[in-house]
Amino acid sequence: MECIFRLEELGQEFNDVVGKKCANLGEMAKIGLRVPPGFSLSLEAYRRFMSETGAQREIVKYLESLPHNFENLDHFEEASVELRKIVESKEPPADLKEDILNCYREVCRKCNAERVAVSTRSAGAASHPGQFETYLNVVGESDLIEKIVKVWSSTFNARSIAARKRVGLPLESDPIGVAVIKMVNARAAGVLFTADPSTGDRSRMMIEANWGLGESVVGGEAMPDMYLLNKESLGIVDRRLGTKKSCIVFKEVGVEELETTPDECNAFCLSDDEVMEIGRLGKILEAHFGKPQDAEWAIDRELTCPDSVILLQTRNAVIPEQKKPVDRILDLMMSRLG
Repeated sequence: MECIFRLEELGQEFNDVVGKKCANLGEMAKIGLRVPPGFSLSLEAYRRFMSETGAQREIVKYLESLPHNFENLDHFEEASVELRKIVESKEPPADLKEDILNCYREVCRKCNAERVAVSTRSAGAASHPGQFETYLNVVGESDLIEKIVKVWSSTFNARSIAARKRVGLPLESDPIGVAVIKMVNARAAGVLFTADPSTGDRSRMMIEANWGLGESVVGGEAMPDMYLLNKESLGIVDRRLGTKKSCIVFKEVGVEELETTPDECNAFCLSDDEVMEIGRLGKILEAHFGKPQDAEWAIDRELTCPDSVILLQTRNAVIPEQKKPVDRILDLMMSRLG
């Protein structure tokens, strides 16, 4: 089985091979939407790494030696530390490592750069938002290999071990894919719901946005700007200025959280044209995937709209049933009272 795929080689049919995130990125590229260049490590790459480095054998041996059966949180935390040490002490098999680096060099050539900043993100066959780890602004070959191994290692964080234990899955392995994607030099970023996630209204779309990278919106660290769109016309029917007291930006390597300036706090971070372009892309996503979508996007500060709006991922959104008119009126009255 293949271990590495370029994004343009992928589509939805690869979901069980590379994970949902990478399969959907490939699908978006295939239908002509703007996504960053990158590549995907398949679930088979994880299996090869765990088997050929001996990490899985060491993990099984460690688990068999435990005097308990994970009766409390401390047991999961202590095991996680030891299991992650085992994984992170290994390097990928030589041929797999060289294939990864060749794909990274190809991305660098496409971008006319010696060392392109990328993100390394987990990609499971089923969505597990926030369960595994993501590394941003990964720069250079040695940093890339280290962060890929850390993503694989995150399948042994305490919450992941506990999740497998709860449903009776093997603790010694949880194959995931890894998406290696060029970082967007984002002026602003956020999420799009192609149906209103609070009311279930399928005729509206909602955008949340903050300055800098989108992790501050996805992770809920900052109160973002909010835009409500009419799905048919893409007209903005409501907008609310978020406090946006902090944002996440690039360092030389990695990222950091900074306080936003007063001017940034008091200004919307998207233009109307950018809002409408995000909405237009959302309509394409929903029509193609056949269900309301929860999509992440970024505005590339080096480009102009509409080319500056880059899609980073999409997945089926969890949207409630649309509320009855009387319930919506009550919600409106309560929000005004607040």
